[in-house]
Amino acid sequence: MIRMVKKLLKSVRQYKKAAILTPITVTFEVILEVLIPFIMANLIDYGIDKGDMNYIITMGLALAGCCVISLLCGVLSGRYAAISSAGFAANLRHDIFNKVQQFSFSNIDKYSTSSLITRLTTDVTNVQNSFQMITRIAVRSPMMLIFAVIMAFNVNSELSLIFLGAIPVLGVGLWLIMSKVHPIFTRAFKKYDKLNNVVQENLRGVRVVKSYVRQEYEDKKFKSASGEIFKDLVSAEKVLAFNAPLMHFVMYASILLISYFGAVMVVQSGDNAALGMTTGQLMSLLSYVTQILMSLMMLSMIFVMITMSRASAERIVEVLDEEPSIKSPKNPVTQVASGDIEFENVCFGYSEKRGSSVLKNVNISIKQGQTVGIIGGTGSSKSSLVQLIPRLYDVTEGSVKVGGVDVREYELTALRKEVAMVLQKNELFSGSIKENLRWGNQNATDEELEHACRVACADEFIRTFPDGYDTHIEQGGTNVSGGQKQRLCIARALVAKPKIIIMDDSTSAVDTRTDSMIRDAFKNELPDTTKLIIAQRLSSVQDADLILVMDEGAVVAMGDHEQLMESCEIYREVYQSQNRGGEQA
Repeated sequence: MIRMVKKLLKSVRQYKKAAILTPITVTFEVILEVLIPFIMANLIDYGIDKGDMNYIITMGLALAGCCVISLLCGVLSGRYAAISSAGFAANLRHDIFNKVQQFSFSNIDKYSTSSLITRLTTDVTNVQNSFQMITRIAVRSPMMLIFAVIMAFNVNSELSLIFLGAIPVLGVGLWLIMSKVHPIFTRAFKKYDKLNNVVQENLRGVRVVKSYVRQEYEDKKFKSASGEIFKDLVSAEKVLAFNAPLMHFVMYASILLISYFGAVMVVQSGDNAALGMTTGQLMSLLSYVTQILMSLMMLSMIFVMITMSRASAERIVEVLDEEPSIKSPKNPVTQVASGDIEFENVCFGYSEKRGSSVLKNVNISIKQGQTVGIIGGTGSSKSSLVQLIPRLYDVTEGSVKVGGVDVREYELTALRKEVAMVLQKNELFSGSIKENLRWGNQNATDEELEHACRVACADEFIRTFPDGYDTHIEQGGTNVSGGQKQRLCIARALVAKPKIIIMDDSTSAVDTRTDSMIRDAFKNELPDTTKLIIAQRLSSVQDADLILVMDEGAVVAMGDHEQLMESCEIYREVYQSQNRGGEQA
């Protein structure tokens, strides 16, 4: 718990001053509030009862001054608490997001997108609210409790003993409530992940949902996920509902007992305060009772909030504690000498369990400038193979070398700048076409962007847009076709001017003519760039210098088209199945 708090407090940073000023101003506010009943008691006993107008005016001014200064301190504490908590939450979101950006693919595989979103939103908000309460109310309540108890014992120690019986009752009650509620909140926040996942999946696949008329099914799935959270939160609230009755019972019982015994003492003392207590003392004691019990009530609210936020804090710290599985070495190589690629006895598995390898004993040698085609059935680990080159994953056994150097010896940024990937599921981001293209190189000129688009056969359709290269792309590229999106992603990779470019089935949505034009442009414009092309259509890789045939995580054959037609049955069957229609015609 202490380690978790220390981890979270690192996100306070530049708001540390406001976080420190909050309890300081709260302290002054509490001291003045505790003085007010004491001043009131003196005003009644020595001013009003004795008819001393000068004393009444003096105490009245002191009372007004305390009220004004206490109010000012309260306003300042609220302002500082708001600034520090909002700033803390902003920093915490930034730290989580920055941590996620450092994750390797294997780290990201551990968390669902919806889970990370919940942690960045709901969980951070819970921790923010808890932080604000801790810096303000959690300081105010104990101080108010301590000072009010001291003043109450100073007024009348016998009546103040009532508090000693009330506090254990509250303590035990709160402990029982909190111990029951924490597991429920922990379970509920995990179910928020499931709810967000349903919403995200539904929004992404809204066209499919409508196409198959599955709105009713999706509605039921959402209600089920939402209903589970509802049940958990209701269960938690049923337990928390005992908090207020418990507090009020103790509070009103204490007030009744003090009122009764205090009134008896006032009547017995008459005008002699030494025999019992005065009216002013009884009034001040009742004020201190209210302050004490209100501070206990606020403490119970803090415990409830901390219980809720504890589950959120644990989920946040889980992400912050996650160490990227792929890091740059201590003395990294910062220059990629060439586009040569070599796989030496490579084995790779997404899981650490034995027998779970998806790549087995891969040995490949690729020279700079070569065009390499990779084919294979679904699940043959084609994508897994190429993702090892820019070190999106690390090999389990063996080594992958680029430019004669093991990729694990490179500085990550230097390696990935020289290895451009057009992934199977690539993304365009909201912004103009130019802004999306400059992901490849933020300093690229307009001429370089246009040249990359001409090579990727994207220039022709971009110029048909009214705004050309300034055309706005919606989130995910929803306002361009699948083929246009793929060509823009290829152009974005070319803008980086890499030594190696990897296309993971990146022309599947373009027609065969455009596919052929892109391949011709690659051959003429990128003679020194190593090109790896994963494709389902043999026509996309038929002219490659080297073709790899993969099956069940192994390279079962390699060579050019003619060699594979003679020696590889898998390649020959694929070729015949894809060209049968043309032969029959």
